[in-house]
Amino acid sequence: MRLAFFGTPTFAVASLEALVTSDHEVVAVVTQPDRPRSRSHSTLLPPPVKVSAITAGLPVHQPERPRGDLFMRQMRELDLDLGVVVAYGHLLSPELLAIPRYGMVNVHASLLPRWRGAAPIQWAVASGDAETGVSIMRMEAGLDCGPVWHTVTTPIAADDTAGSLFDRLAELGAQGLIEALPMIARGDDPRPQDASQVTLAPKLDRTTARIDWDRPAAAVSSWIRGMDPAPGAWSMIGDEAIKLFQPTLVPGASGSPGTILEATGLRIACGEGAVAVAEVQPAGKRRMTAADWRRGTNAGAGTRFG
Repeated sequence: MRLAFFGTPTFAVASLEALVTSDHEVVAVVTQPDRPRSRSHSTLLPPPVKVSAITAGLPVHQPERPRGDLFMRQMRELDLDLGVVVAYGHLLSPELLAIPRYGMVNVHASLLPRWRGAAPIQWAVASGDAETGVSIMRMEAGLDCGPVWHTVTTPIAADDTAGSLFDRLAELGAQGLIEALPMIARGDDPRPQDASQVTLAPKLDRTTARIDWDRPAAAVSSWIRGMDPAPGAWSMIGDEAIKLFQPTLVPGASGSPGTILEATGLRIACGEGAVAVAEVQPAGKRRMTAADWRRGTNAGAGTRFG
């Protein structure tokens, strides 16, 4: 099949590379424009998908928005069989979705209909899900609501973070995409999503990421891991905001929620039980071990996170 690939971040690179080495022909790559990355905004850096596409010798389109007469004409002239979308970062118009013969397919990092939206990986970990995966779905108008051709699942381990799961799902997404393409080419009907099972995964921000110490320790642990590496689960101690990372459950421990339970290390009481946190990041500083942070602070046993 003749394919156009729409994608932007690192997560999408594995799928593009899998297509390049497949029997299908990638005739164009559409990604977002180069963006400033330095503090001075003086240096423009290309998105990871652009770097991969140039390495593979593929033509690259970088419209500010995927619309307009010129862009639509360029897409029609490609004589596409299918469009493949992986974390592109823009909603696609019905006009664009209708250009390829078989429409457009999306690699979505969840087991749809669970976790529709912008941050499915983070919400799956933060919510304590036992497993997640990728769904290869037909794109339709609406938020991740199209029918699904294929899913690939993976368990969420007790020490998984959004970051570690991100890397694993990128590879599984590439695998699932290659497995689904023959189904699409044959004209197999995708499976409609069960609307009664929909959950949403909205974009995360700093306010959302704040830790609620009144929740049970298992829920607090999942929340911290789901926010790692970004935006970072955080809590106030005095007038300072601290991000917390690498939690483990502490059997048999208890105390007033948010209270540091010991003079060394960093064990913190929750609504039920407690968590031990291995790394922290004070505001404006690097990520460090909890032990290093404790040596440089007066936060002793009995000090409370709020």
